[in-house]
Amino acid sequence: QVQLVESGGGLVQAGGSLRLSCAASGRTITNYAMGWFRQAPGKGREFVAGVTQSAGTTRLADSVKGRFAISRDNAKNTVYLQMNSLKPEDTADYYCAARDGVSPVVLTSTRSYDIWGQGTQVTVSS
Repeated sequence: QVQLVESGGGLVQAGGSLRLSCAASGRTITNYAMGWFRQAPGKGREFVAGVTQSAGTTRLADSVKGRFAISRDNAKNTVYLQMNSLKPEDTADYYCAARDGVSPVVLTSTRSYDIWGQGTQVTVSS
């Protein structure tokens, strides 16, 4: 079974950047679809970014397009979320998720993923 551990969160001023990492252990994530979600206080968990197994396809939520990017390094068993031009509304707990199996499209629903990390907090001050 894969275990996921997120890191890289913290406090940053609006306009700043952070890079989140999701390190996987237990098994290689080569055949896993991967995603990033976030949950702000009092709100539901929402899709942020996803990538297919081969990294051939990525998808970003409309709210982060042009500012965030997802990438994966299967050799390091790690997925990244590069976040630029951060806004106060990006403040949330960010979660990494994984789903075993081949998918031709990026998975965007929380129900599509069955492995989750513990989350890392991102706070953007105005």
